[in-house]
Amino acid sequence: MALHLIKLCVGIDSADELRAWRATRAAQGHKSIVPTRQTPKRFAELVQGGSLYWVIKGQVLLRQTILRVDTLDHGQQPCRIELDPDLIAVAPMPRRPFQGWRYLETKDAPPDLSTAEGEQMPEALAKELRELGAW
Repeated sequence: MALHLIKLCVGIDSADELRAWRATRAAQGHKSIVPTRQTPKRFAELVQGGSLYWVIKGQVLLRQTILRVDTLDHGQQPCRIELDPDLIAVAPMPRRPFQGWRYLETKDAPPDLSTAEGEQMPEALAKELRELGAW
């Protein structure tokens, strides 16, 4: 079973803003990489189908598949987590602030947010349905 990470997306106000920022970085030739101070001890489980779930303004809204985890010999943030560039919307799930990243078991991860036709449900509608308890 895959293991996931969850991380706050600091400085980003919406899923669309993160998509735009990632698209700009990709156009400049940058890979989708997240630097961290600590290398996850369970990194072997993360690269076996795990994802990094992004918390934006108190809600888990997106995920990216983890491709690899590298540790460098230098720098203040020697761990590099390389992510698939595709951002996948998930059912909004409230999450309180925390520092760094945390492990997230598959059973606790929110499901992907898509309709039967494969289209994305609008973020605002999904959040409202979650708040009403209808989802």
